[in-house]
Amino acid sequence: MTMRQIPLNLPVDSAQAREDLLVSPANCRAVEFIDAWPDWPGTVAVLAGPVGSGKSHMAGIWAESADALTVPMDRLETIGDRIENIQNVVLEDADRGAIPETALFHLINHLRATGGHCLITSRLWPNTWQVELPDLASRLRAAQLVELSEPDDDLLRQVIVKLFADRQIAIDPGVVDYLVTRMERSLDAAGRLVAEMDHEALARGARLTRVVAATALKRLAMA
Repeated sequence: MTMRQIPLNLPVDSAQAREDLLVSPANCRAVEFIDAWPDWPGTVAVLAGPVGSGKSHMAGIWAESADALTVPMDRLETIGDRIENIQNVVLEDADRGAIPETALFHLINHLRATGGHCLITSRLWPNTWQVELPDLASRLRAAQLVELSEPDDDLLRQVIVKLFADRQIAIDPGVVDYLVTRMERSLDAAGRLVAEMDHEALARGARLTRVVAATALKRLAMA
């Protein structure tokens, strides 16, 4: 009988600074746009892309450089009168719930007057948000739209290697290629897969082989 070890679930710090941002054709336009700040063409920008495309990572990098407040879109009204003190802001997940239209309109007008910027993340484009306030709809139509695509093979490879490096683990390129051709195509999935493989390898007391990769892929598919 093969004995399995019980691995400890220790926290892993993933590097999230600008220099840790991996670039590929799937996200290069968005990266260029974030890097161009504060020379943006308008007050509002919308960073749109599928789940796991890296929106939060990119918005976090911009928030750090712009000293921006980050708040979920559906919690914007909780800011209240503090809107008047905001210079830059990230509004996350605009498509996840009701948009507080009056508060958003007031915020955009404030930022336009003070030279601030608003970065909104969403899985969907603004024309699907069902905004009823005509003046707000007009402001959003003028927003700069920046699209993130699903991660391509090159980006997934880079991300997997980086995530293992965050755990101080080197992984064979052949195993990385095996994963990329079989995994769910999202950065979130890459994070779950790396964690599952690390857990499985520790439990087996084994290296990160294709057998470990196959086991992790199967377990995640059944989850």
